[in-house]
Amino acid sequence: MKRVQWGVISTADIAQTQVIPAILRSDYGELAAIASRGDKAKDIADRFSIPYYYDSYKKLLMNEEIEAVYIPLPNHLHKQWVIEAAMHGKHVLVEKPAALTAEETKEMVDCCRENNVKFMEAFMYQFHPQHTRVREIISSGEIGEIKFMRAGFSYFLNDRESNIRMNQEMGGGSIYDIGCYCIHAIRSITGSEPVRVEAFAELDPQTGIDRSAIVYMKLENGVNSVFDCSFDMSFRQEYEIVGTKGRITVPAAYRPDVAGNVGRIYIQSDQGNRSECVNGDQYKMQINRFSQAILQGNQPSYSAENTLQNMRVIDSCYQSIESRTVVTLVKK
Repeated sequence: MKRVQWGVISTADIAQTQVIPAILRSDYGELAAIASRGDKAKDIADRFSIPYYYDSYKKLLMNEEIEAVYIPLPNHLHKQWVIEAAMHGKHVLVEKPAALTAEETKEMVDCCRENNVKFMEAFMYQFHPQHTRVREIISSGEIGEIKFMRAGFSYFLNDRESNIRMNQEMGGGSIYDIGCYCIHAIRSITGSEPVRVEAFAELDPQTGIDRSAIVYMKLENGVNSVFDCSFDMSFRQEYEIVGTKGRITVPAAYRPDVAGNVGRIYIQSDQGNRSECVNGDQYKMQINRFSQAILQGNQPSYSAENTLQNMRVIDSCYQSIESRTVVTLVKK
């Protein structure tokens, strides 16, 4: 069976701990190359038995055997290297957030289309089947009509003096890093887009990045929603949907892999309380889905338009923080 030949641009921790192992576990992908700026790629290639390693990203892109690349570079470098990869004819899976602005994202997406390559943002959490099950429960009417959704993602960030998440020019900040998951989850689970956004942030006095944020969003379908994200709180990764007859709580929404890939869904309703467990290897499923799209000539299930809309909401969050006003989103 043909497998997609993958290259990894960067030796970032997320690549080493999650995505490289996922490519090795995948059914439709094969890890062929890795690149770094410097000599780190050789050590990673040796550890994972990767055939090719390079001391520059461009050298990897010049390898004609490579069909797709995974880009986990710092946020401010996404645009440059997505465009470079597209111009070399490589399909692109880029870490979230796709870029620093929706405008940058559109440039990347347009370039991928012009060069006839596929583009997908690496929101791996969405491929875990627990979220499909949540949508099924909502559709069944068990919790009634949705009225409110809350999402939260936080962890205490250590090594702040050297961590790129604290660097504003490199795309640091809690909304970029983890709030983007909450935005995506609210949009995905409710099936509705935010029309008004009001964001409040605790800015770091030294760097200016948002260490914490709380964001209220009014959705097009009338549902109220709120999310919080923070580098100053203990690890949480949850969402809750409240309806007229009950509620659903998902306590391992974004990183069920840290709990053995098990997603737990708690349902409290007029019919009583119950729970369900759903298993899934979300990183592997992400690689499988993107690889299948390449092999079958289909568009990825997570579209570029969806990525653009998520980035527009991120833009509105930062605009609200800066202006200290409610931001109205114009439908595109």
